Amino acid sequence: MELEFLGTGAGSPAKTRNVTGIALKLLEEINEVWLFDVGEGTQHQILRTTIRPRKISRIFITHLHGDHIFGLPGFLSSRSFQGAQKNESLTIYAPRGVQDFVQTALRVSQTKLSYKINYVVLDQEKVIFDDERFRVIARHLDHRIECFGFRIEEKDYPGELMVARLQADHVPAGPLYGQLKAGKTVTLEDGRIIRGQDYLGAPKKGRTIAILGDTRQTGNIALLAQDANVLVHESTFAKDEAQLAYSYYHSTCVQAAQIARKCDVKKLILTHISARYVGQKARLLEKDARKIFKNTKLANDFDVFKIPFSKK
Repeated sequence: MELEFLGTGAGSPAKTRNVTGIALKLLEEINEVWLFDVGEGTQHQILRTTIRPRKISRIFITHLHGDHIFGLPGFLSSRSFQGAQKNESLTIYAPRGVQDFVQTALRVSQTKLSYKINYVVLDQEKVIFDDERFRVIARHLDHRIECFGFRIEEKDYPGELMVARLQADHVPAGPLYGQLKAGKTVTLEDGRIIRGQDYLGAPKKGRTIAILGDTRQTGNIALLAQDANVLVHESTFAKDEAQLAYSYYHSTCVQAAQIARKCDVKKLILTHISARYVGQKARLLEKDARKIFKNTKLANDFDVFKIPFSKK
């Protein structure tokens, strides 16, 4: 599981930062990539990575400001040109209006896609995706227009099968081991009844990532971020600009660090950096946040962060 930042800027593209786009790479887990926001130029950014557009199966849009969606029509078209097939559909989770935006762009440009797009309208706080491996929860944030944050929860992994113990108890190897690893109860040829649960180690806790859209500080941030392995939080304004951040419905680097500390987050990644902050000024955002929450990293375009399992 990895996060790759395709764009870390706010508002408009800058020389060193494209507008917002984040890839959650789940290749080892489910052989898929999920995108969070698709700012203008995202497909160009993807060309500079190893990401294959056909692997992108889900797109989560936090809100409908241009720096978060203007890259959608181009990316969707290119995905089709690059060979996505009918059975490689894509699902877009977004506030109401994104379907009109995409379909209008495709209609006006007379673009036909080779695959189906499924639209899931975000209009309330709820679980928006849930399968045997992952759960995604959406909650409202506080921005000038309807905006959401996402909590991606990986389901716990079953404990490892204690093969040495099975061998010590003279349980014959073979297909039975697969059934026992699944927690089933089996009957051996000699009549013994073996419970899989008795031969499994402790489950391995899945990882949690919280990815926020643009927002003032609001109570839902804590619900999304609590105990997360990684919190991706906007940092549009600097330490001494809390009133300005509030006026523009954004947050400061210090506010992001405070919520990370409060919610026992393992790692904080700052993004959505204003073009006003370059060089040393940008590094100061990270430095000020680290005074409150040490494990803070200011994201730059093309940064990749591996997300390890928690040690405890």
